[in-house]
Parts: sequence; structure tokens; C-alpha cells
Amino acid sequence: MTTHTYVYSAAVALIFSGQIIAAPEKPVSANEFIQLFEKLNGKHPGVRKAHASGVCATGEFQPNTQSNLFKSAPLLSSGALPVTLRFSMGGGNPIADERTTGTRGMGMQINLPGGARHIFTGNNFPVFAGKDPETFFGFLSTLLPDENGKRDPKKTQEYIKNNPSVQGNVAWNAQAKTPASYANTEFFGLHTFFYGNGADQVKFRWQLTPDLGVKTLSKEQAQQLKPAFLADKLANQLTQGTVSFTLNAVIGEKQDAVIDPSVQWPADRAQVALGKVVLKQSGGDACTPINFDPNVISQGFTASDDPVLKMRSMAYAISFGKRLSGQ
Repeated sequence: MTTHTYVYSAAVALIFSGQIIAAPEKPVSANEFIQLFEKLNGKHPGVRKAHASGVCATGEFQPNTQSNLFKSAPLLSSGALPVTLRFSMGGGNPIADERTTGTRGMGMQINLPGGARHIFTGNNFPVFAGKDPETFFGFLSTLLPDENGKRDPKKTQEYIKNNPSVQGNVAWNAQAKTPASYANTEFFGLHTFFYGNGADQVKFRWQLTPDLGVKTLSKEQAQQLKPAFLADKLANQLTQGTVSFTLNAVIGEKQDAVIDPSVQWPADRAQVALGKVVLKQSGGDACTPINFDPNVISQGFTASDDPVLKMRSMAYAISFGKRLSGQ
């Protein structure tokens, strides 16, 4: 689930009380989210229901063996490991205009010995658009067009006003610029995970930082490019030198939010480098059979009870099944 520029992607049902638009009171199902995505983006059989437009890449994860906090994890103690990544645009449009501002996503699968996997997913925004699935669903619902095919911006503005947990993501979108390349984009994991047990348990969030630096384009620069430029840009960068990212664990403190991805942790939190993700090539179909479920994690790690994180598993599974069956 994710947003797509300011015209995000997905939702069904508007909830009104006078001029106040509230989040749905009843739990929202994963299937309702999939139906919502299709209403906002149209039906595109055989493609992902969110992050439909993207490019695959392969490489290896080179662990930081000096990391004391995570040193016993197989993820860091198994040597270099093969990695498959998929970079993507937000939304469900498979031919999205890549010159636009807004959401860029990344799914990464690291393969460990013995068949174990560790999947990381992230977006280029640091906070999610809602504290829980219901708030996010209600927000996206305000973007649905009426019977005349027109959206009502006032409904969206009223919803934002009355649902503070949406405001951080909206503020980010208001100032976002067009990423110059996937290789120059930072990705935030948004959700909280844990490593270890008992008194030694570590609370953290993932973050993937481009070693080539974060670079964006002005509106004028973006408009000089073709609508689909990101795959070619990444391929060209790979021919010119090393394209890599640093995988970090941002270490949370006791008071930091655990189950609310709409709350960003303070900027002064310690970061531990878990290793380098070095890309070798891009393009191809290696990502096609992968369901980038962020709840698939390796030994020693556990997921938090974040309801948005839990919803991702169910929604991704439905989307995966539909995609492979040509729906």
C-alpha cells in the first residue's frame, strides 16, 4: 500500500458527519484495499495492484561484520548474499509518468543459505499517510471521483484537517521533487522491527541510503525528460561505475513509536550500518515471481504489531495471486 504523488492510489467509501470526514469505524479488509486500488487506478490484469510500474535489479548484500548489535544474525554472518530488488513508482498505473513528484518504492529480497529470505520494503517518504489501515483507507477514499468523474479537493482537505496522522505525509508530498534516479533515492522502512530477546532486544527501523547521494530534479529539468526515463537512467549508471546503497538500522529508544508508521522518529537516533547493497545489473524478470512481503524476515528478527505492517501481508498476497493468475 502506498500513495502516488498527491493523487495517491486507492480507497472506497466516504464517511461524513456534517463537514467532518472521518476514517471508517469498522476494520478494513485487505480485499477492500485491492478493490479500492482498482477503483482509483483502473483494472490492469497481470500487474501489481500498487507500485505497478517499476524496474528489477540484482546484486549482492555485503554485510558489515563489525556490527555488534546484530553480529549473531545469519543475515550478517553468512558472508555476501544474493539480492533482488524492485524499484517502482507509487500507484497502480503501469505506465506512470516518471517525471512526476511523489512516491517511489523499493522492495528487496536477500536470499540466505538454506532457503531463508529477508525482505525489506521502503518508500522515499519518511512517514506513512495514516496511523492505521482505516485512516489510510479513509484518506484515499476522498480521492475517488463522483458519478461525473470529478474529485472534490475540499473533501480531501477536510479529511486531512480532521485526521492529524495523515498530515506528515501530505506535508512531505507538498515539498517533494522528482527523484533523478532510483540510484539517487533514499528509502525508509517506516515500520518497527525487533532483534533479539529480553533485556538485549533492539528496536529499529530500516533505512536504505544511496551511496551516490540523494539527487532530485526541478520541475523544469523533469519536463525535459521522456515520461519513462528511470530504467534507462539506472542502466546507464551501472555502466559508469558502482551503484550501491548502505542498509542502516535506525535504533529506537523506549519512547519512540512502535505501531504508528505515521510518526517519524527523532533525527538524532543512532544508526548502525548493516551492510552494503551493491547492484550488478538491472532489467529482466527476476522480480516477477517475488511477493515483496516485509513480514518475511530471517532468524533473530521479529515484526512489531503495527497494523499497517500486518495489512501489507494480506494485501500483498491478494495482489500476488491476482497478478500471477492474470487478474
